[in-house]
Amino acid sequence: MPALEADEVFGFDPYAIAARHLSPAARDALARLQATLDREVRPLLADAWERAVMPEAILEALIPLDLMQPSGMDAAEARSTMFSGFRNYVLARTDVSVATLYNAQSGLFRSAVALGGSPEQAAELDPRVRSFDVTGVFALTEPDHGSDVAGGLATTARRDGDVWVIDGAKTWIGGAAASDVLVVFARDVADAAVKAFLVPTDAPGVSMAAITGKVSLRPMQNALIALDGVRVGESDRLQRVDGWRDVSRILRTMRSDVAWIAAGLQAGVLDAAVRYARERRQFDRTLGGFQLVQEKLARMLGNAVASLSLVVELSLHQDASGTFADENSALAKMQTSRLARETAALGREVLGGNGILLAHDVARFFADAEAVYSYEGTHEINALIVGRALTGASAFT
Repeated sequence: MPALEADEVFGFDPYAIAARHLSPAARDALARLQATLDREVRPLLADAWERAVMPEAILEALIPLDLMQPSGMDAAEARSTMFSGFRNYVLARTDVSVATLYNAQSGLFRSAVALGGSPEQAAELDPRVRSFDVTGVFALTEPDHGSDVAGGLATTARRDGDVWVIDGAKTWIGGAAASDVLVVFARDVADAAVKAFLVPTDAPGVSMAAITGKVSLRPMQNALIALDGVRVGESDRLQRVDGWRDVSRILRTMRSDVAWIAAGLQAGVLDAAVRYARERRQFDRTLGGFQLVQEKLARMLGNAVASLSLVVELSLHQDASGTFADENSALAKMQTSRLARETAALGREVLGGNGILLAHDVARFFADAEAVYSYEGTHEINALIVGRALTGASAFT
């Protein structure tokens, strides 16, 4: 019986899910992405992980692909969550840090501007965001407030005529040091409402320190940011963010992005585990010929296909209805990141001791699954969002 073969772009997809939900033009754009990842990005990853650096060559290779609005693609499909989801999936299939880096611009920053800015702000900034003419990151999490940031946000903004004065701190802000702008969320001291501001990273009063010692997402540069009397104009305030409800509206789209990344991670670790199982010989036969190994690989495939199916259905609903429900995004992120943890662990088991070596790829995915499990809403927070929708009772304290 012939072995199931992986698609060059989408990995193992026995039900041809990608082919049924993407146009030929979209598949061509993603094929160009995968070719670039294989040729110019993949060779850099082991060293980038070892040294905990993000090579500039990675974004330099990806930016010319114009992945936020590829030429030849229908504009509506290019804007769809289905295409952006598969873009994250393909990126994460190669490396989660690379997917997180690109999504910081294409997902977090772009969504903050598009959904939080006035129509005029969005129209002026979006082409520059797409081209990377201006780069930015989403600065919400604080040293003392992660899961409880909705009620605990401590960074403040004080109006002084046509200027806002911002004080506080942010942490875990990926890609901040290499960006032009921070989207800083701060509580207005006048009305206690959360607002958002475009803060230049070189503004007086902004200082950053790299977070070191990470065991996940090592190439991704995360920063601890201090904001000390930073002054920005009213024109730099995102005009459609006037409270936590507006922040939540933006966050709903981001949980969907992370669910797609979790699905792509599983495709990547499955690729690596199957490749190893077909090549590695023990007891005069390949690992792939052992029952226990095949059972692990079959479970990994089941997790990966289930996760891809879930995020595709989520995007179908979002694109058709135009609605982004908290509980839908939370369910997808909760489930795919939980399965990603299991899939990565199984892949590590298939490789045995070699599963902790960067040379075989699985080690990166294994460590990164822990970060994906926690960022953009921990498992527990997402479970409470889903539970509230199921029961009508909030269990948040």
